[in-house]
Amino acid sequence: MNRATANLSARLQRWAPPVVEMETLIAAVAIYFVLVTNSSFWSSLWGTGALVGVSGVQVSICIGMAIFALHALLITLFGTRWLIKPVLTLLLLVASGASYFSSKYSVYIDPSMIRNVLRTDMTEARELMTAGLWIQILVLGIIPALLVWTVRIRPRSIRQMIARRATFVVAMLALASISLFSILDEFSPIMRNHPSMRYLIAPGNALVAMTKVISETTRTPRGPRNVVGADATLMGHEAVAKPHFLVIVVGETVRAQNWGLNGYSRQTTPQLAALDVINFTDVTACGSNTEVSVPCMFSSIGRRSYDRERIVNSESLLHVLERAGIKTLWRDNQTGCKGVCDGLSFESYRDPREDPLCDGQSCRDAVMLQGLHDAIDDNPGDVVVVLHQLGSHGPSYFKRYAAEFRKFVPDCVNPDLGKCSRLEIVNAYDNAILATDDFLAEVIRMLAEDASHDTAMIYLSDHGESLGENNVYLHGFPYGIAPDTQIKVPMLAWLSEGMASSTGTSTGCLKQRSRLPTSHDNLFHSVLGLMDVQTEAYERSLDVFAGCRGEEETR
Repeated sequence: MNRATANLSARLQRWAPPVVEMETLIAAVAIYFVLVTNSSFWSSLWGTGALVGVSGVQVSICIGMAIFALHALLITLFGTRWLIKPVLTLLLLVASGASYFSSKYSVYIDPSMIRNVLRTDMTEARELMTAGLWIQILVLGIIPALLVWTVRIRPRSIRQMIARRATFVVAMLALASISLFSILDEFSPIMRNHPSMRYLIAPGNALVAMTKVISETTRTPRGPRNVVGADATLMGHEAVAKPHFLVIVVGETVRAQNWGLNGYSRQTTPQLAALDVINFTDVTACGSNTEVSVPCMFSSIGRRSYDRERIVNSESLLHVLERAGIKTLWRDNQTGCKGVCDGLSFESYRDPREDPLCDGQSCRDAVMLQGLHDAIDDNPGDVVVVLHQLGSHGPSYFKRYAAEFRKFVPDCVNPDLGKCSRLEIVNAYDNAILATDDFLAEVIRMLAEDASHDTAMIYLSDHGESLGENNVYLHGFPYGIAPDTQIKVPMLAWLSEGMASSTGTSTGCLKQRSRLPTSHDNLFHSVLGLMDVQTEAYERSLDVFAGCRGEEETR
């Protein structure tokens, strides 16, 4: 061997990747999770006051050790010499992404949020893939993952591997148990009073939530949906009455606080204010995200006895209407009807088309009004159409309105809300509500000109939005701790003179009723009542129109 070859060989030996035990690598990554990717959890824990003083130091150390041990155990479940590096790479990427959304927008990664992620299409996903997200994934995910791949796992015999793995598992179980037991008095009230805090611990939050969602979707099929309103029948309209045409507009991400008709300091609903609408001023949503709220508001179960599995496995309001002989149509500018219209007429406007209302990525909501009346002309009877808006969906609020609605400036024109001031964010959001105001006014004008039907419209936003209050953005908080900004929503109704007359409904009475507390739970029963559908599934106490109809109004 010549000198050059010997020197090269020596260099290669010096730069040979280090050899480590698998358990050492797992422990190192678990420590990294505790110290680097859980800033939101530690910040939230600090906010409880549990980390103050000498006892707080003990609490932080013990909780940190418990998180370390539990993540180490979780990783060990997937750990073999050949799988460990891909598994750690995936976990590092997941942790860096989860950490970004938790720290940037105060997002809790729970099963509901995972369902939202899985149902998100590329148009919506692209708006969330900001430069800030990619930088964090690079720094906190990809670079550490590359370091993982620079080491070599020490080979062990099967017997040695089993012995070392068993010892490691026992040690981690003992560490987690001793850590939590030693601060049981301090830890118990934290978890009792702040149970959702566990959804900030990354990447365990994403893995546990994903496991639960997968478990739900892979269960043995339960067969057909549970029938709701099997006895539904359409009560005969008066001989002189026209068929009914009801439009239900499902709004997106509009919160009650910024709704002009609710007394907001800015007039974000100028066109609706000039129309004879009934505005409900105290309305609570079923959930803080679309995946929960839309199926819930169209169910007979609602939030008052919420059972997600029962809701998704039961027929919706639209199925009951169809059974009664009322034609339904769902027009969608969002990510689908979430099972509400399964098996029924559905039209999607999500894919961009050659139209002035579309920009190559998405379309503004007015596109759903094109040819709407033509779509119902073949139905001589009653019709209910649902228009599912893109509305004020964030973070790209600026994409939801045309230049003519750019009233509040300067507005945020960046999907990365961290690049904008809070005023700019609110301005963009309020401009998006101006666009919704125009859309709803256009629906009402269309219905008012309809000479073939008695017409009505109900508008109800699916959930609200946080715009930086307490450093919280967007939506999707666990319902139990969701702020009012995410669960208080606008709702309004409009009835043509023909609809009010044929149903015996007093709009004056409704305006008085609109000041009372209302919720998504009222939609199912109010629509059945307004459309004259008789069924045992109907509950009069939840029908907002009931007390203002016919003889009931004079009691």
